[in-house]
Amino acid sequence: MSRDALVERMRKLEIRDADLEESFARSGGPGGQNVNKVSTAVTLRHLPTGISVTVQNSRSQAVNRKVARERLLDAVEATRKARRAAEIAEHEKARRRKSPRPPALKRKILESKRKRGELKKQRTNIEFS
Repeated sequence: MSRDALVERMRKLEIRDADLEESFARSGGPGGQNVNKVSTAVTLRHLPTGISVTVQNSRSQAVNRKVARERLLDAVEATRKARRAAEIAEHEKARRRKSPRPPALKRKILESKRKRGELKKQRTNIEFS
């Protein structure tokens, strides 16, 4: 993803550079002396949401910074989609709860209640004389 595309995506998601906290640490794994001496691992945190991403894939700090931003944008996007889906589900649940029952279903429920009542009446105690 190019720098312009990344900036455009951040603008679209309304994420500013001021909202991001970036920290660096020494990463592990392959990379030789570079990895041992240079802080190439990047941790990027979005302060308003608290979402944090750590990247140490590359030997280059600049590449890790770019990948961290992409992953952070993916995470923020996924969180917003999940929240929106939950809101829609809650709205639909309330709509279904408030809607009246269809007449055929009402008749079926009443019929099953009548049958259940008749069955219970048959259970009454039998008196022996």
